[in-house]
Amino acid sequence: MEDRKRDHIDLAFSSRLEAKHADNRFDYEPLFGTHHKTEQEFHFAGKKMRLPLWVSSMTGGTKRAGTINKNLAQACAEFGLGMGLGSCRILLDSPEHFEDFNVRPIMGNEAPLFANIGICQLENMLQDGSSDKLAELVDKLDADGLIIHINPLQEAFQPEGDQLKRPALELLQEYLENTTMKIIVKEVGQGFGYASLKQLLQLPIEAIEFAAMGGTNFSLVELNRSDAVAAEVFNPFIHVGHTAEEMTHMVNKLVDELPLEAIQAKQLIISGGISSVLDGYYLTSISKLPAFYGMGSAFLRHAMGDYSKLRAFVEKIDQSWSLATNFLKVKQA
Repeated sequence: MEDRKRDHIDLAFSSRLEAKHADNRFDYEPLFGTHHKTEQEFHFAGKKMRLPLWVSSMTGGTKRAGTINKNLAQACAEFGLGMGLGSCRILLDSPEHFEDFNVRPIMGNEAPLFANIGICQLENMLQDGSSDKLAELVDKLDADGLIIHINPLQEAFQPEGDQLKRPALELLQEYLENTTMKIIVKEVGQGFGYASLKQLLQLPIEAIEFAAMGGTNFSLVELNRSDAVAAEVFNPFIHVGHTAEEMTHMVNKLVDELPLEAIQAKQLIISGGISSVLDGYYLTSISKLPAFYGMGSAFLRHAMGDYSKLRAFVEKIDQSWSLATNFLKVKQA
C-alpha cells in the first residue's frame, strides 16, 4: 500500500487530463454497476459469440499468415469471437496452402467462421460457370458462409489487379439467386456510400461489413506497392470514402426510410477505424440494426508471434467491454 500511495504522489501531476479531452458520447454512471463480469450471448449466422467482436479479414496464403490465423482462431475459441478469413483465392489454385486457412479445428464449432473471396474472382467464376467451387471451398474449410469483398479501387491500383466488367451489384444479385450459403458483403478500407448501402440492405445476406475509412486501406496498400507515377496520380482516391460512424448513421436513416419488409440484410459488422472498445460499444449501441464491431490491424499487431501476447490483448478487450456495459450509458441524440 505504501508503494501504491507513493506512486499516486509521484504521478499526480503527470496524470492531469484537460476537460476538452472528455469523451462526450457517454454518461458515466459509477453508482449502478459492479466489477462482476456479466456473461452475455450474441448470435451470428446460427452460432454463438460471447463478445460482439469480429476478427476482420486480413491475410492468408503464407507461412507467416498461417501462424497469424491460428493465433486468431485460438483467441476466437477462448473468448467467443467470430472470424473472417483473409482472401481464400489462393486455395482455388494452390490447395497446398490449405493449412494456412484450416482454423476450424482450433476454433471449435461454436464460433462463426467465414471464408473470403473477391468480387472480381466471383465475376470470373460466374462467367466460366465454376462458382460452385466456392461452396466446395466453404465446405472444405468447415466455414459457416462466404465473405465477398468489394474492392474496385484496390484492383485498379494493384499492379497485377483484375478488372470488373460488370457492376458488383449485378454480380451479387446473380450469385445470391443461385446459392443457399450465408453471405457477408464487405469493403476493404473505404466503406460504402448511401446508395450502395441502400442496395445492400435489400439483399438477402447475413451481414454488411463496413471496412470503413480510418482502418487499413487496401487501396493505399496497393499504391505503396506501385510505381511512383501511379502513386502520384492515384493518391487522391485513397482519401475518398466513409467513416464507420457516418455509415452507421446512413444505415439508421435507411432503416427509417425503407419499408420493413424490404430490409433483408440481417446485421452489420461495424469495422474500419475502430480503435477502441468504446468505439465499438458506442456504434453498436446506436445502430438500429443488430450490430457487431470488427477490428483487423489491432489484432494483427498482437497475433504475429506467441499466442500469449494476443491472449493478453483480447483479455483486456473482454474486461473493457464489461466495464463499458456496467458503467457507461450511451447518450441519446
